[in-house]
Amino acid sequence: MDTNLVEMFRAGLNWVTMALDAPSARVVLFGVRIQWHIFVEVLLGFVIVILLSQKSYKPPKRPLTEQEIDELCDEWVPEPLIPPITEDMMHEPPVLESAAGPHTTVNGKDVVNFASANYLGLIGHEKLLESCTSALEKYGVGSCGPRGFYGTIDVHLDCETRISKFLGTPDTILYSYGLSTMFSTIPCFCKKGDIIVADEGVHWGIQNGLQLSRSTIVYFKHNDMDSLRSTLEKIMTKNKRSKNLRRYIVAEAVYQNSGQIAPLDEIVKLKEKYKFRVILDESNSFGVLGRSGRGLAEHHGVPIEKIDVVTAAMGHALATEGGFCTGNARIIDYQRLSSSGYVFSASLPPYLASAAITAIDVIDQNPDLLVKMKQNIALLWKGLKDIKGMSLASDPESPIVFLKLEKSSGSTKDDLILLEKMADRALKEDSLLVVSSKKSFLDKCRLPVGIKLLVSAGHSESDLIKVSESLKRLTSELLL
Repeated sequence: MDTNLVEMFRAGLNWVTMALDAPSARVVLFGVRIQWHIFVEVLLGFVIVILLSQKSYKPPKRPLTEQEIDELCDEWVPEPLIPPITEDMMHEPPVLESAAGPHTTVNGKDVVNFASANYLGLIGHEKLLESCTSALEKYGVGSCGPRGFYGTIDVHLDCETRISKFLGTPDTILYSYGLSTMFSTIPCFCKKGDIIVADEGVHWGIQNGLQLSRSTIVYFKHNDMDSLRSTLEKIMTKNKRSKNLRRYIVAEAVYQNSGQIAPLDEIVKLKEKYKFRVILDESNSFGVLGRSGRGLAEHHGVPIEKIDVVTAAMGHALATEGGFCTGNARIIDYQRLSSSGYVFSASLPPYLASAAITAIDVIDQNPDLLVKMKQNIALLWKGLKDIKGMSLASDPESPIVFLKLEKSSGSTKDDLILLEKMADRALKEDSLLVVSSKKSFLDKCRLPVGIKLLVSAGHSESDLIKVSESLKRLTSELLL
């Protein structure tokens, strides 16, 4: 029996020895042959299995004492719900005490108003007031429901039809709020992974729409077609996947932050060359640009069907509220199901839709309003062309006349303080309501700040001379 055990032990030892002497059981490290590594590897494997099977150490649970709870509460500092309020955020704008027409009332005093986008002077127009009154008597004030849930009233459909007829587009959709038109339309069509090439000077409503879309955003220099061309070229040549992605160019017809007019003819050429779609905001050009006020397409002689998506707020030239998107019928129908601002918002109050229809009729029937506005723009340019310390930075045909500082302090905050001081003195000393291009801290636009003058057909020649002389006097006192 003992002999058999000894033989079995020797046989097992010989097997282990053979296994360890095998070539696969040898490791050469820095020229030295190391054996027994299999034994070590097996041993380490057992150790790893044992460690993994053990429960991790956790300190014993016990309830906190009252003293510990009080200490933790004393140490806790909650995150603020709002950012710190700085001095420049506490600026209070003048409060209007009457209609925002060419003349208005501030602090009980009659002032000339260059701060409201009442481009055609339709605020308070007799026909608009009659239209609103009759609509209020028929429909009441609000609609109390979104368009898709019993909030559609016949006057909404009439307004959409009237806008389409005026612009020569197949279909139109109404929005309840002008600013929401852009930040609902953009994310409706632009999704994550898409490419949007946008002008760096677009207003906050467009910026918000770009952010909500979660698309890849690339900015080009403000109203610079060479920059746009190089940006499109770079995207198409360096990004191999771009040909398979949806691609958009986003611009304003008249830029709210600078008064510049977009060169639509060049944008369309680049769009067709690089196969992009164009989304154009006509909030400050609808009813203003072109021979009959039909916007940027008429101004440049470009067929409107060349623009894929056209949006506009109705709170400017039309002197009402709300907004619209117009274009191809399929583009419009898609928004009725997928645009958050349309689907989930109560529809436009009927009297505002009625006022918009009447305003378009007034524009069609009174081309002299557009002529008068353009004459006023030219007269204001003439009066400000020799202003010292500031320069005209807007387009000569734009209703937004923009004056920027010739010599910046290097600090946007300090420049704004100086411009607001100028605007305050114009109001107090000359009864003129003008505004600086002060932006919200949410606004990411980095264009130079300045003074904005919004010209109306309702301004008289004496109003324009008055504001020119006032600003020239103030710039000579504050800037020179």
